[in-house]
Amino acid sequence: MILKPFLEANRIEAGCDEVGRGCLAGPVMAAAVILPVDYSNQWINDSKKLGKRQREDLIEEIKGKALAWQVAEASVEEIDRINILNASFLAMSRAVQGLRISPEHLLIDGNRWRSTLTIPHTCVIKGDGLYASIAAASILAKVYRDQFMERMAEEFPHYGWERNAGYPTKTHRSGIETHGPCIWHRKSFRLMKEVIQLEF
Repeated sequence: MILKPFLEANRIEAGCDEVGRGCLAGPVMAAAVILPVDYSNQWINDSKKLGKRQREDLIEEIKGKALAWQVAEASVEEIDRINILNASFLAMSRAVQGLRISPEHLLIDGNRWRSTLTIPHTCVIKGDGLYASIAAASILAKVYRDQFMERMAEEFPHYGWERNAGYPTKTHRSGIETHGPCIWHRKSFRLMKEVIQLEF
């Protein structure tokens, strides 16, 4: 299925999405992408519906065909200070501000958006499966974040980040239990599942 090229014709729209909200470690990353109004690619889709190789193959396509694109992040320290939702908004705002073309409208994946930016916006639930620009943003953010966590896994090999990208898998939690958290773990998150002791 080919995703929609725009919400409204004859205006510059930037699709925005973030990746990493549910992770226990690492920054949250976001991307903003402005595609040509006549752009069409049957493989562009929600990054979660694509395999790792597919996402990586699409990166150069997106960067080459987009009128403008940018990837940005909010750090672990910012996540712990302002909470993950606000950090996600911050990362997306930074991505938009980094675009070399100023968009006239933002297409935001999800149902909420808060920013100091004054650009008009539309929130689109499951937008990364509806609009090509949001899907392209989700792919960029996902690949950049996965690659970042793979690099961090070389320095901190106990958590399996090269496979789980910081999400709360059994391997990740086992690594935290055995070796403790590291500088990339989010202190405001519950890193270990609570153990419930039953008295008989």
